[in-house]
Amino acid sequence: MAKTMVMIHGMWGNNRCWDHYKAFFEAQGYTCITPILRYHDVDPASEPDPRLGQTGLLDYCADLEHVIRGLDETPILIGHSMGGLLAQILASRGCAEALVLLSPAAPAGIVALTPSVIKSFWRILCRWGFWRRPHRQTLQAAIYSTLHKLSAEQQQTIYAQYVFESGRAATEIGFSLFDRHHAARVDAQHVTCPVLVASGAQDRITPPSIVRKVATKYPQARYELFPDNAHWVLGEDNWADIAQCVLNWVGERHLPQTSPPMNAPNRLAGFPKPSFLKRPG
Repeated sequence: MAKTMVMIHGMWGNNRCWDHYKAFFEAQGYTCITPILRYHDVDPASEPDPRLGQTGLLDYCADLEHVIRGLDETPILIGHSMGGLLAQILASRGCAEALVLLSPAAPAGIVALTPSVIKSFWRILCRWGFWRRPHRQTLQAAIYSTLHKLSAEQQQTIYAQYVFESGRAATEIGFSLFDRHHAARVDAQHVTCPVLVASGAQDRITPPSIVRKVATKYPQARYELFPDNAHWVLGEDNWADIAQCVLNWVGERHLPQTSPPMNAPNRLAGFPKPSFLKRPG
């Protein structure tokens, strides 16, 4: 059974969003690696790197795959929100012993532009050139879409950590039909590992109706709906219940180590470790 977990954060975030989960699973004997996506390891008060706006999902995946291929075992991937979509892409490349998707963004083929999703991104979508420019939600949009189950103090604390996100990556998710690179596409036949998909019933930015379709994409998936949760399942009051659900599911799998070690020769061998991944956990 894999004892390494790679936890992938979502939009506007960094690895600090995994603080609760990392401590929880490390206490259970797991090694937890929390990489930061390209150009996200910055001071939230600073201006975004000008290259961020045109950084795509496949760029993020290439960086993450570089980390994963250097591990001694195929890890359990846990992805939240956009990180859940990145985790699906990586799993289709054989990079996951098991796959845990928490409120995941939907891959291409699943229409996810519901009214609440559009409202969550409305201010961003109204800005000309949003598809190639860095963006960040306002506090009001973050509260509506993601943080509405938290106290006012918690909302302020988490929002203070928000950094800018890639317009290209967001467009590849929301308007995948028009993406000639098919960055958000996931071939479900290549996702052969066990899959757990969890959703909050009050989620507005990745609504449960959409997340359920993500689970349906994988015949082997188990779907869990948490009625009292919204999108921020990483830090809402009962986050530990969800983490325990993940722990129980992983334990039930008795996951065999069937994949070759991730440090085996591969197409990324010989590449230097990217500088923006200098703090993987």
